Amino acid sequence: MEGLSEVQYGLIALCFIWSGFVRSGLGFGGSVLSLPFLLLILNSPLLFLPIISVQLLFFSGLTIYLARRKLMRERANSVDVKEQEGTINWAFLKYAFPIMLIPKIAGVIGVIALPASIVSGVIFSVVIVYAISYILDRPIRSGSKKLDAALLIVGGYVSGTSLIAAPLVVPVAASRMPAYQVRDTLFVLWFVLVAIKLGAFVWSGVDLQLRHHLWLLPCAAVGHVLGLKFHAHSLKAGTTVFFRWVGVGLLLVSSIGVINLFLHG
Repeated sequence: MEGLSEVQYGLIALCFIWSGFVRSGLGFGGSVLSLPFLLLILNSPLLFLPIISVQLLFFSGLTIYLARRKLMRERANSVDVKEQEGTINWAFLKYAFPIMLIPKIAGVIGVIALPASIVSGVIFSVVIVYAISYILDRPIRSGSKKLDAALLIVGGYVSGTSLIAAPLVVPVAASRMPAYQVRDTLFVLWFVLVAIKLGAFVWSGVDLQLRHHLWLLPCAAVGHVLGLKFHAHSLKAGTTVFFRWVGVGLLLVSSIGVINLFLHG
């Protein structure tokens, strides 16, 4: 990441604030809603993916720990029975993880072996599909066991290549558990899947860019705190307008990214 201008460093910092906000606010989308912007600044997926992976591992673990502490306090005080059921749906994790594991490993091998331009092209293309679904307010929905399995298989592979599988996995999770369990359950799933990805990065000698966490982790932390406040609000109000505007931005940025790849190879 050396040799960038001050403006580029500033834009990267803003992207990681945004990533932290989305990750804790929604429980998903920290990668899919920030990678297109990062790749437009610097087309190097293997530079940003390790940074995002480490941050996701840290903040998902922190969120799970804090949620667990909160649950223990509420149980001790005998509060709302619904909350005492816990915010992590372990039955879903036992169902989803075995289905996603092999495609996940295949995706990780792909991102390490494929050229940066191809990986970026895949990321931009997938994000364009997501963006259009957000703009039209027609998110991917799951309605059968076969479709659930298909979405998880594709989601596992996409997660391995680029960490942007959330829009494929969330519909399956949302159809199988109450809304208050979705975020923390997904955090556990992301934690395990990202740990596999980071292990593969270390094994293959990919630079985890640990030196850049000294300034990017605080940026993500600012977004994380803001996102926690947004999450409490989003459980009570719809987020359709929010996603529509996000979709417009992602469509614009990803389209520019695809055109740039086409013109410059």
